[in-house]
Amino acid sequence: MSGIETQLARFLDELRRQNTSPHTLRAYASDLRQFLEYLRPPGAPVLEARQLDALAIREWLGHLYLRRLSAVSMRRKLAAVRSFCRFLVSEGALEANVARLIRTPRAAKTLPRVMDPDKTNALIDQVGRGKPERPFPERDRLIFELLYGCGLRVSELVGLNLEDFDRRERWLRVRGKGRKERQVPFTSKAAEALEAYLDVRRARPGERALLVNRWGTRLRDRGVRRIVKFYAELLAADPSLHPHSLRHAFATHLLADGADLRAIQELLGHARLSTTQKYTQVSLTDLIRVYDKAHPKA
Repeated sequence: MSGIETQLARFLDELRRQNTSPHTLRAYASDLRQFLEYLRPPGAPVLEARQLDALAIREWLGHLYLRRLSAVSMRRKLAAVRSFCRFLVSEGALEANVARLIRTPRAAKTLPRVMDPDKTNALIDQVGRGKPERPFPERDRLIFELLYGCGLRVSELVGLNLEDFDRRERWLRVRGKGRKERQVPFTSKAAEALEAYLDVRRARPGERALLVNRWGTRLRDRGVRRIVKFYAELLAADPSLHPHSLRHAFATHLLADGADLRAIQELLGHARLSTTQKYTQVSLTDLIRVYDKAHPKA
């Protein structure tokens, strides 16, 4: 390993020292290795940092566009390159962050599809009730209660430890993006599901993760996605439902029932209010749909 690949390894080590989430670390490593492979095909000379320029990055983005990558994926990959270039500048390998000269691809504004409250609660009430038989029904029920009842990201859910719960006051400590911590209340149904699960939780000695897999170690985000997909297909006949769908439902239903937008921002852990405001558009869309259906002059 030589040239810019050595610097990439140091960059990833630096991210680990900064306690970057494993999910972000994997995404950055994958995106940047693909970027370097495009710039240095097999048999080409060793690539040096000084060879990076805006033209090379534009050509790479053009290559991604021809591969029909979505604008969201291209934005994520460009963000990884910008972060790496910033590191190279700090190391003295680049004079300026050339990636900042590249305009960010514009992503289409899409509104999340959200189940109505009755369907959401009907689904969750059936999870872990014995039909179908599952090896860990109490755990599965708790997963749904926390995703919907607290609006957690899947990475936040699997990162929960036993000591993160104040079971008397019903508060939960959540470690969000950038390792930022926030306090979130949890519902009485989530509290019931938690107690039921803790009675049967079987973990390896010393394992502090709340949710554990069949081996008694921390359940990973992929496992949660499989569990949610299983119940969504079986009980709701909706294969498109995923863990983030329950987070969307949490925010939209709170807003529809009159919750303050800034309070929802705090509960979700959004850094910017503008991120939370998309749920206002979801609520307005639902309102217009009801109006068109019910008003005689619509």
